Amino acid sequence: MALQAGIVGLPNVGKSTLFNAVSNSAKAQASNYRFCTIDPNVGLVDVPDPRLNKLAGLVHPDRIVPTQIEIVDIAGLVRGASKGEGLGNKFLANIREVDAIIHVIRCFEDENILRDEGAINPVSDKEIIDTELQLKDLDAVERKISKTEKMARVDPKLKSELEVLTRCKEHLEKGKSIRELDLSKDEKVAIADLFLLTDKPILYVANVDEASMHTGNKYSEALKAAIKDEDAEMIVMNNTIESQIAEMENADDKKLFMDEYKMTEPALDRLIHSAYKLLKLYTYFTAGVQEVRAWTIQEGWKAPQAAGVIHTDFEKGFIKAEVISYDDYVQYGSEAACRDAGKLRIEGKEYVVKDGDVMHFRFNV
Repeated sequence: MALQAGIVGLPNVGKSTLFNAVSNSAKAQASNYRFCTIDPNVGLVDVPDPRLNKLAGLVHPDRIVPTQIEIVDIAGLVRGASKGEGLGNKFLANIREVDAIIHVIRCFEDENILRDEGAINPVSDKEIIDTELQLKDLDAVERKISKTEKMARVDPKLKSELEVLTRCKEHLEKGKSIRELDLSKDEKVAIADLFLLTDKPILYVANVDEASMHTGNKYSEALKAAIKDEDAEMIVMNNTIESQIAEMENADDKKLFMDEYKMTEPALDRLIHSAYKLLKLYTYFTAGVQEVRAWTIQEGWKAPQAAGVIHTDFEKGFIKAEVISYDDYVQYGSEAACRDAGKLRIEGKEYVVKDGDVMHFRFNV
């Protein structure tokens, strides 16, 4: 499942530094220039999951394959981006393609790093980006309303769609994001083709100074208060420290470095886990001598859908799924032991996959 998260924010807030830290397949240029990242950089990051290594320790496979998230580093937006300022149209189009937004906000002081907007103000920075995304969405909604009004004259079924669009328009005009409108699943059909920017799940990253990486500071606290009514996640981290950790190849050196900063895990792990929570994602595993592998699915998916992540033929020809819970697998130590203990279940097409399930699929070709 190709989950894609886009890193956004004003220029020089630490976006590309964060990208460098999370990406294990590409590097962005992290420079003190306004548009050092004109084309979006795309990289892959492994999703950290201790359960994967625990299973591998029991199975002893030839290889371990974690699931991955695709990270897109989108150049810094500026005031007026919705009208094309700072190559805004191109950057907003890049945001439209991602599944979730990681909004990096500067919560540190450094006179050596340029800032167009004056004194440090994370709430104002957030509002600038919000406004640009809302204006772009408003434009898209108004254009669809214009078309739908004409069509609704001959097709009364479109009246309900027009009502949803009108609600969205009024909401955006108040300076609010669509994700705060709490539309039902059926109502969201009316705007599904618009891929609205402010309807995407959002994770705020408060990029703080080194001294505040564990506690936060007055800037991150102000940001936290500003988003308290949003359906959003927020984490506090120091992007530069995270980038340094990511560059270390030696595990012992990495541990010593983290110990020095009193870190039990990289903040990047928390970021990725927060993204998973935000998108309501689950992980299930396949475990065999060739490989132990993690697979990403949506919460609530049934067994055939989960099988389709491996191969579409698995979903089309699905018969049954052999399922062992992760806890049972670890407790009994092997698939054979779980089978003997009656902990291996045979589930059908209506089985809703649980996070951590260890699965094997039976299917017709």
